[in-house]
Amino acid sequence: MSGMSAGRSAMRMGPAELVQAAAMARRFYLEGKSKIQIAEEFGVSRFKVARVLETALERDLVRIEIRVPAELDAERSDALRARYGLRHAVVVESPADAEETPDPENLGEVAADLLGELVNEGDVLGLAWGRSTIHMAAALDRLPPCTVVQLTGVYDAGTAERGSVEAVRRAAQVSGGDAHPIYAPMLLPDAATASALRNQTGIARAFEHFDKVTVACVSIGSWEPGISTVHDMLSDEERAHYASLGVAAEMSAHLFDAEGRRVGRDLGERCITVKADQLRSIPEVVAIAGGQRKGPAIDAVLRSGLVTSLVTDTSAADYLMTAGPAPKPALNRADPDGV
Repeated sequence: MSGMSAGRSAMRMGPAELVQAAAMARRFYLEGKSKIQIAEEFGVSRFKVARVLETALERDLVRIEIRVPAELDAERSDALRARYGLRHAVVVESPADAEETPDPENLGEVAADLLGELVNEGDVLGLAWGRSTIHMAAALDRLPPCTVVQLTGVYDAGTAERGSVEAVRRAAQVSGGDAHPIYAPMLLPDAATASALRNQTGIARAFEHFDKVTVACVSIGSWEPGISTVHDMLSDEERAHYASLGVAAEMSAHLFDAEGRRVGRDLGERCITVKADQLRSIPEVVAIAGGQRKGPAIDAVLRSGLVTSLVTDTSAADYLMTAGPAPKPALNRADPDGV
């Protein structure tokens, strides 16, 4: 074969080659057959099959498209997962009209689908108070049989039916498992009152499940009005005190500075909530938080090592991808305080 004819052969495939390549590609990509099986069917070597499949891609006989639902941003999700060393990161498109709104409601819908993947039969699912977790629970339509326990008290005991208690009941109803709600405020006036409540039968029963939780769902708050439950429950003097300690974020009544270190630990003595060490020992802790205003708070909590997975939006993700030096991988679950 002359050099010119060889060049023409390399530039195009004849009809027999095209038909064979299309058939092999159909077997491999659509029918799931192995290269060895295809080689046996066509009477060629598996190396020939590999070359044909490679050529089919180069000649556009086969086009591979990776598609996810339009609201999911796969590129940002993967980049965010890698940056923070998370097990899962799911980034959804921020609503066009919600630039200043924290935790868009669509985060809860996506988180509900994620929990449907993560929770297995026999697990113990823990839900902490937060608007995003309430939205998530409302969107649940599938969960395997599991026990559901409330991890924190509520923002206001008078709104329990519309908040965490109802979220726990909803999740248990969907899963068909037992529910262990907590009928108590998250923040009490003093440590003695909080201690007394923890010993009440119903609350103590919920607390007994904290060490058995296998999947937890939590919210994250910025240290500012309307975006942190704890911030809104404190007096002006108390807010100023914790602000002086450098608090940048709040999660389940635990406070964190910008580096992910816990501050204001005395506050926990007044709260009905899961302990930070208990959260750290839970295999899967999913945080639901988004919005540009929450970016610094999400970064702080991720640096704490307490969270393994995150559901957020593009506004927060864009901030997180440039938020200071890359943190330690979250899956190490290392405590930034070193204690």
